[in-house]
Amino acid sequence: MITGTGSYIPTETVTNLDFAKHNFLNEDGSPFPHSNKVIAQKFLDITGIKERRYVSDHLTNSDIGFIAAEKAILDAKIDPETLDYIIFAHNFGNVKNAALQTDIVPSLATRVKHSLRIKNPKCVAYDLIFGCPGWIEGVIQAQAYIKAGMAKKCLVIGAETLSRVVDRSDRDSMIYSDGAGATVVEAIAEDNPANNSGILAFETASYTYEEAYYLHFGASYNKSEDPNVRYLKMFGRKIYEFALQYVPQAMTDCLAKSGVPIGQIKKVLIHQANEKMDEAIIQRFYKLHEESVPEGIMPMSIHKLGNSSVATVPTLFDLLLKGEIDNQSLNKGDTVIFASVGSGMNINAIVYRL
Repeated sequence: MITGTGSYIPTETVTNLDFAKHNFLNEDGSPFPHSNKVIAQKFLDITGIKERRYVSDHLTNSDIGFIAAEKAILDAKIDPETLDYIIFAHNFGNVKNAALQTDIVPSLATRVKHSLRIKNPKCVAYDLIFGCPGWIEGVIQAQAYIKAGMAKKCLVIGAETLSRVVDRSDRDSMIYSDGAGATVVEAIAEDNPANNSGILAFETASYTYEEAYYLHFGASYNKSEDPNVRYLKMFGRKIYEFALQYVPQAMTDCLAKSGVPIGQIKKVLIHQANEKMDEAIIQRFYKLHEESVPEGIMPMSIHKLGNSSVATVPTLFDLLLKGEIDNQSLNKGDTVIFASVGSGMNINAIVYRL
């Protein structure tokens, strides 16, 4: 069971208008024929993103992961010394403001354990690199440890500072944001085992034969920049088509494993990189079941928070549980689906009952 949640939403708000002075370029370095105002409007129409959050200059990824972790531990009302595992899902480690290198020595999980002042050496801390689906995969791993009798309490963190690995000459940089979400996953003895709470089923897959480099590191589109400095790049159309083909099916397979009728799903929490892509995924998912999409089934945070990679789903879950998403709520006994897609190309899904 997930017994505690926490998140950190950075304080620096960046609106689409803040990109007005950016010099957006094509991959070959040529300028766009449209003004930044037109680019920003088209971007909003496609992604739904109006603003995003960036971390303050003095913070790093492990810092915000620690803040979210502290909140989750307080929410779960546990002693951090009783944690068996700390799993920190990220992709780029600590990238300090204006730095050219990532820093993952020691691991970010180790740094969080240090910041939590945990003395117990049997609390194992490690990082998980799995693209945007990293937090969901971390929860799956935590559940596996618990099922195997190797753990009773795990802390799973998803955090990223994408603002520090983007090419400011690339329009895609407008998608990305920073943030952190964390959860405590515990072995809980239910008063009534028939309640069947917690993770009911999961599905994970990695597509690498043709899809491995849909997200990758590449040189800036600004040819005057150092070509040896690399930035996050993506083939947006290919990712969209990939997600639409495979994510609804993964969700369907996961739901079938769980034995839960689709009509009992209260919410679907999808990794949020693009509003239109998520809407297409949810439409296809329900079409596979010959059902109409229920109103309000897919809570959204992308409009104000952007795509914070591994942090999007745990942050959304935390905000939803805390009543901070307008016209959305969750209650004990509700069944939800978590789903994500990201670099690798990896996809995963969980059917979870509160």
